[in-house]
Amino acid sequence: MSKRKRRWSREFKEAAVARMDEEGDTDQASCRSLINLLCSVPGINVLGATIILAEIGRDMSHFPTAGHLLAWAGMCPGQNESPGKRKAARLRKGAAWLKTILDQCAWAATRKKDSYYGAQFKRFRAKRGPKKAICAAAASMLTAIYHMLMDGTRHQDRGADHSNRRSTNAKARHHVTQLARLGFHVELQPLAQAP
Repeated sequence: MSKRKRRWSREFKEAAVARMDEEGDTDQASCRSLINLLCSVPGINVLGATIILAEIGRDMSHFPTAGHLLAWAGMCPGQNESPGKRKAARLRKGAAWLKTILDQCAWAATRKKDSYYGAQFKRFRAKRGPKKAICAAAASMLTAIYHMLMDGTRHQDRGADHSNRRSTNAKARHHVTQLARLGFHVELQPLAQAP
């Protein structure tokens, strides 16, 4: 793309954002501040934040919960169930532009070191494959965006080791359950009381 076209498209975007700020309510945050807020999410740049904000809007009162926004965007899997059998289902139809940009942003976020979305992608990719894993990461990003726009807070990355930071009792119960499934009986004693 030539410099002239890039400058024109940048000026066009700036004019569009300024127009949206003028048309919006005075009690709502400006589009520029919300775009800067969304840029705090790993993997989302100014263009991605602008498209996401243009698709979902800045008023989150239309969606009672984050799950409603996910369903509207088509990021929830469909349900294909017959009596006694659950079958795999595709994602629902939804906002095509939003799904596309969220997928691209999720791919960028998975490449960031020590990112929660990267760790989530790796964990799900091993179980379900890369396509479903990237959709799960994109859905997590959209959930975070919903809460950010509702509360007006910046993104706080949970970190790559978030799933490993469970309590010791929860980890112990999980391992005892796994051993019971394998046919073993286990009684746990803390090390201080062990004979």
